[in-house]
Amino acid sequence: MEGLNKMANVQFFFRPFSPDPEVQMLIFVAFLMMYLTSLSGNATIAVIVQMNHSLHTPMYFFLANLAILEIFYTSSIAPLALANLLSMGKTPISITGCGTQMFFFVFMGGADCVLLAVMAYDRFIAICHPLRYSLIMSWSLCVELLVGSLVLGFLLSLPLTVLIFHLPFCHNDEIYHFYCDMPAVMHLACADTRVHKTALYIISFIILSVPLSLISTSYVFIVVAILRNRSAEGCQRAFSTCSSHILVVLLQYGCTSFIYLSPSSSYSPETGRLISVVYTFITPILNPLIYSMKNKELKDALRKALRKF
Repeated sequence: MEGLNKMANVQFFFRPFSPDPEVQMLIFVAFLMMYLTSLSGNATIAVIVQMNHSLHTPMYFFLANLAILEIFYTSSIAPLALANLLSMGKTPISITGCGTQMFFFVFMGGADCVLLAVMAYDRFIAICHPLRYSLIMSWSLCVELLVGSLVLGFLLSLPLTVLIFHLPFCHNDEIYHFYCDMPAVMHLACADTRVHKTALYIISFIILSVPLSLISTSYVFIVVAILRNRSAEGCQRAFSTCSSHILVVLLQYGCTSFIYLSPSSSYSPETGRLISVVYTFITPILNPLIYSMKNKELKDALRKALRKF
């Protein structure tokens, strides 16, 4: 009981990027601009898809929900990260708050990864089985796939978060990061974390490699189908639609795999923190840009919306 009371009183602080307040302020402005750009870009995609009946198709349904997930994903860490940049790392977070942030970050990130696999499956059906597309990708199936992505993210996040926060945290209360990232938090534990690191690796492997395998398989069939299509216009449209999704997948999976699938012995807090900036702040900005630049229907819908203002 006494141990639980001590754990309840534990507070963490985040290490500043720089001891220089001016540098911290510059980083704060950069993070704030990235966060606001991400919010506005993803919110625009979600609203445009909702407003345009021509975009009420499975592909844009998943795209709009990916944009909403990105908003929650970034918002789970950005406000506290911005507050710590302003306070030079003096804004504390309780162990309960840290666990809650970690849970929602992994939950949204896991659902994001699964949803990218769902989107690849949608493109596979659209290109390889176009005549059966509307029959296979019914609205009920689309909703089930979306809910399934969220459930899988939840089921992967909850046990791992509970496991990590059963560790004792004794002396060092400074997290070498700008949010409660799992490797950085485990680094502070004053106990053997081999089981926890193994669990993190296994769950990370599942949440990254399984969807990525499905995405890769889908695109192998898609490429074969495109090469068989003799229509230059059809090939160009298919490559344009799929290339945007491939770019997003490479960004998302590349950075997260580097952090969570690298051997724990080679983990570098500074490198981990810098790479995390890519998939927490930069990727959510690039996603709406990539999709809007590569997708003609979405670009047309955006132009029509802008003309109304």
